Parts: sequence; structure tokens; C-alpha cells
Amino acid sequence: MTEDSSNPNSEFTSDEDLTEAADPRTDDNLTEATPSDEFDRTDDAVLGSGPNVTGGRLILVGTPIGNLGDASPRMREAIEAADVIAAEDTRRFLSLAQRLDLTHTKRVISVFDHNEGHRAPELVDNIAAGETVVLLSDAGMPAVSDPGYRVVRACAEAELPITSTPGPSAVLMALAVSGLPSDRFSFEGFLPRKSGQRKTLLTELKAEKRTMVFFESPHRIADAMDDFAEIIGINRPMAISRELTKTYEETLRGTVGSLRDLAADGLRGELTLVLAGATEVETAPGDHLGEVSALVDTGVRAKDAAGQVAKKFGLSKRDVYEAWLHRE
Repeated sequence: MTEDSSNPNSEFTSDEDLTEAADPRTDDNLTEATPSDEFDRTDDAVLGSGPNVTGGRLILVGTPIGNLGDASPRMREAIEAADVIAAEDTRRFLSLAQRLDLTHTKRVISVFDHNEGHRAPELVDNIAAGETVVLLSDAGMPAVSDPGYRVVRACAEAELPITSTPGPSAVLMALAVSGLPSDRFSFEGFLPRKSGQRKTLLTELKAEKRTMVFFESPHRIADAMDDFAEIIGINRPMAISRELTKTYEETLRGTVGSLRDLAADGLRGELTLVLAGATEVETAPGDHLGEVSALVDTGVRAKDAAGQVAKKFGLSKRDVYEAWLHRE
């Protein structure tokens, strides 16, 4: 996901704070090291180029998703030490490098959806020849709903070293701030552009018990939320994050129904949607056929009656109508 960046005013915990702070989970009598005692501050560790690593390697570099302050020292060092920069959009990379005052190789090539297939063998050859290749996308982590996985797969098949400098992730940030269960989740990428395809996907995911994360365009959010309401139902908990890490960052929390109303006039910015998983106690379409029949008896068309009942209980109109048609 790509957005313009803005300058931050953030405070970060220092390495000293991390290693010296008491860990409430640690028993004073334990002698084994805890993860906080095992940070490696060496430059070799920063780039994954320690004494046991020789030759070339692929480094996946996470870049800011909207706030330049999220550019990590490891990101800077990896870019400045690379022999080849493989960027989703070379112009965006050069702009980022200029804004961050980075020095880098002149060997900057593009790797995007439509050329990644033939770029991958070239980069494998570079790495096999002993060169370090940095792979990055316009924003966030490469290969996560962005180009890169074909390059990673090719390097893995060639048994070449692969590492990363982790960076900002809209998926994880939106999940963390959503207030929805995060112990188990699935990332579904961008929603399909066409309503029919969206409905097919949502129908497949309707019974998914894990929290789900989606990307969506601000231009399609109103239509997408209509589809969520029809297929998932209006009562399912949901959150929508917009402008993540930027000045006007906002997370809207509620239900599918309440967020559909908020999105009716559109929402600005890159959007990350977080949908709660299905629960065992959710009502089923067949649970309310009596109400559908009662409305039909008063002269309401069956399809309209199914729609009224579906809206009342946060169900899919189609599912309620199908259940009524096939009732015993």
C-alpha cells in the first residue's frame, strides 16, 4: 500500500531500556537468558552478514507506509550497503532515498507484478555471483500483498541466503489497534474489484472463525461494505483503519452495519479492514423462518420478507430467502 509520507513526533524505547527493564514474566531464580537478553547490536547482525555468512544474499527491506520516522537504522544500512536495489517503483524509491538522504548504488532496477517473473532469474544470478540484493516495495513489507514472492521463491529454490529488515505493516498495525481477537487471523489481501467476485469471496469466508484482514480502495469502500452487510450480516464486529501512521490516522470500530453507514459517503486514504471471525452462537438463516412466513401471510412478497428479517438479525438476505424456499 502506498501513501505520501509525513514527519513524526514519536518517542521510541532505547536498546538500553529494553535490556535493563525488569521482565515480570522472568523468575529471579531462572538462569536461562530471556529474549530481551539476546539482542545482537553488531553491524554484522544488522545486515545478516556475520562471519558465518559468505557470498551474496537477498534482503527484504520494509519501508515506511506513511511516516518517514518509521525508517529504521537497519533499513538505512541495508540500502546503503546493497550492490543492487530491486524496487517496485524506481521513482518512488529514489524519492524516498532523497528524502531520507540515503546514499545507494546506482544499480536500481524495477521489480513489479508484470516483470517479476523474468527479473527473478537475473537477481538469482546476481546473488549467486556474491552480490547483495535489496528488495523493497513502495510501502511496507515486500512480498506481502506486494511484488516479491517470486524472487524469494527463486532464491529459496537456488538455496541462496534470504533475510529481512522488518518494517511497518498495515496488516499487523490495523489488527493490533482494532480491538478484535488477534491470536489467530488470516490476511486476505485486496478485496476483488467487482461486487460479484467480492460476494463469492465473502461467502467462502463467512464461517471463518479467525479474525480477517483486508485491503480496500476508498473509491470502492461503500459498495464493499454493502456486500459485507449482505453476505456477512450487519452485526459482526469490525474495524476500519485509514491513514495509518499519518497525521490524520483514524480507526473506526463498530459493526458491519454501523461502519457501512459511515462509509456510505466514502472514506479517504488507504483502508485496512479488520473483520471478527464467526462465532458458534451466531444466528442461522433457518432460525427465523417463522417471521418470514408471518410477513408473507400479511401480503409481503417472500423475497422482501426475507430481506426484512435478514436486516433485523444481521443475516444475508439471500441465505434467509434460500432457507425459506427450501423449508420443510
